[in-house]
Amino acid sequence: MTPVYIPATEAEQWKQFLADPEKQWRTGYSARTIAYSWQEADGFPEEIRSVLQKCTVFTDINPLIVLPEHKVSLPGGSRPSQNDVWILARTKEDLVSITVEGKVRETFGPTLSDWLTEGSKGKATRLEFLRRELNLNEAIAGHIRYQLIHRAASSIIEAKRFTAKHAVMLVHSFSQVHEWFDDYAAFVELLGGAATKNELTYLGPRSGVHLYLGWVVGDEKYLSR
Repeated sequence: MTPVYIPATEAEQWKQFLADPEKQWRTGYSARTIAYSWQEADGFPEEIRSVLQKCTVFTDINPLIVLPEHKVSLPGGSRPSQNDVWILARTKEDLVSITVEGKVRETFGPTLSDWLTEGSKGKATRLEFLRRELNLNEAIAGHIRYQLIHRAASSIIEAKRFTAKHAVMLVHSFSQVHEWFDDYAAFVELLGGAATKNELTYLGPRSGVHLYLGWVVGDEKYLSR
């Protein structure tokens, strides 16, 4: 993957980076909604900044770079973890790696059991790697959504790559009825925390990086963009 990036001047430019642009770039769906929300923000969307700044560690956080559809390579296969948004941010003291998963009505994809149905050596290798990144020594329950596992791990992987002290994985949900929050909550519980909306949950050090997860409710005006 090339290290060269060209700044976006409008949300429509985000479309080209999608895996299936014609299917995914639709009004009211997460890819387009999150693109307009983040492109029009002055740094962080206000609801994202508000949730981050509730945590004393991030009261003075600011984004340094925001990358749409950022790919993080994982072992055990050819497909990377493609994050809707990845941000390298900083506080006065530290760098912060933030992955963002945008949602409207879409699910978090297959459960771990479904993902493993067609078992392969590659999948076993990948899952073992993800467990190590998240410091999960016990078996992961089959109902946990696989997407949440590799998105959280991506925030840690990129934190280590950029020597950031903190990693944050956010679900930026524009569902006004909080669809699929229970799946997110189950993942937070797996990591030893309790999920709440519009709050960060600190989950301790993972692979030498301080990990936080959060569910942030987006501004519904972007659902019609």
